[in-house]
Amino acid sequence: MDDNLTKRIETIRSGVFKYQLGLSKEALALLLQRVVDAQERFRSSPLAPVANELEKEVVVSSVFGTNTIEGGELSEQETEEALSLSPKQVQNIQQKRAVNIRNAYDYIREVSVQKNWQPSLEDVLQIHKLVYDGLESSNEQNHEQCDEQNVPGVLRDNPDGIVTRVGNAEHGGVYKPPQLGTDIKLLLESLIAWQAELADKGIPALIRAPLFHLYFELIHPFWDGNGRVGRVLEAGILYSEGFRYAPFAQANYYLSHIHQYFALFNRSRKAADKKKDFPNNAFVEFFLEGMLETINHLHNRVNRLIHIVLYEASLKRLHDDKGINDRQYAIVNVVLHNGSGMALNHLKKAPWYLALYSKLTDKTKSRDLSKLKELKLIVVDENGHLAPGFVEDF
Repeated sequence: MDDNLTKRIETIRSGVFKYQLGLSKEALALLLQRVVDAQERFRSSPLAPVANELEKEVVVSSVFGTNTIEGGELSEQETEEALSLSPKQVQNIQQKRAVNIRNAYDYIREVSVQKNWQPSLEDVLQIHKLVYDGLESSNEQNHEQCDEQNVPGVLRDNPDGIVTRVGNAEHGGVYKPPQLGTDIKLLLESLIAWQAELADKGIPALIRAPLFHLYFELIHPFWDGNGRVGRVLEAGILYSEGFRYAPFAQANYYLSHIHQYFALFNRSRKAADKKKDFPNNAFVEFFLEGMLETINHLHNRVNRLIHIVLYEASLKRLHDDKGINDRQYAIVNVVLHNGSGMALNHLKKAPWYLALYSKLTDKTKSRDLSKLKELKLIVVDENGHLAPGFVEDF
């Protein structure tokens, strides 16, 4: 790729900072095309009937992913519960962290769809404000001095005697980012301008987004929250180009490959310092592999949700036409919405199930279940677990 787009920035105390594509077009071409093709397949999916459910799932899993990377303690279920709370119901810092990330995602979705949008310094500061709204501390790496220094929406400016270092030996070493506030502001503004220049030159968002993320983290412009802000900005660049769900769900890929994710920042930095060819290739390749996996997962999830919609409609028609009774309809709905599967012996012991048959015989119980299996509305695997009938064909 054209490295004529390299930008060199002279700082006051941090020497020369260089932004470069640093990529091999030949090495990335096939993977890049596979991501583009996957996105086109996903766009052609019948999203409308399941958009609300998919949106809800992606928001919860994305908030969980990016929050957990930076020390968040909520499970995915607890994250979902936190995001359902009204502002007055939020009870603790962990819930507030999750809500704040959701608010930052909401902000970037709103601004990034504006015509000709590119991330601005105002966006960066606003996202940090949203991430840290009402929080007194966080658990990101290297936060020894962060608690008292970190101010929402204010760039880092290290006073004498306080040195910021990021990283660790496990992930490729410790790095000292720029310390002087003037240098940090210059570098951040230059990165924003460089990203816009790449967009003007036709560099695709699938390249610009990870490069912006990479250099943003190397600048490390805030005392705390850089990871969360960087991932939101990465998502915004992609969202502005029509990627609607994967940019946010990408956080789960980073979480599941957390050691590789952290190590690649150092690997790219060290490769650039040693003036190696294509120093950013590994990070961008990692990002593209994540996008491909994420988009394909979302595509499969949409297909499954569509199966559920069609199954529910068919089930309702069958019930309305008296093809199954109220008890059978209730059983199938429980199996359908149980999520992780239900053991047949657990079903038979469930209070609601026992209540259905409190005045009926065991023969009636057996007949009801047999008919559901005969109609293939439910299936029972070799381990005695129940699943909706459509899973056989999925």
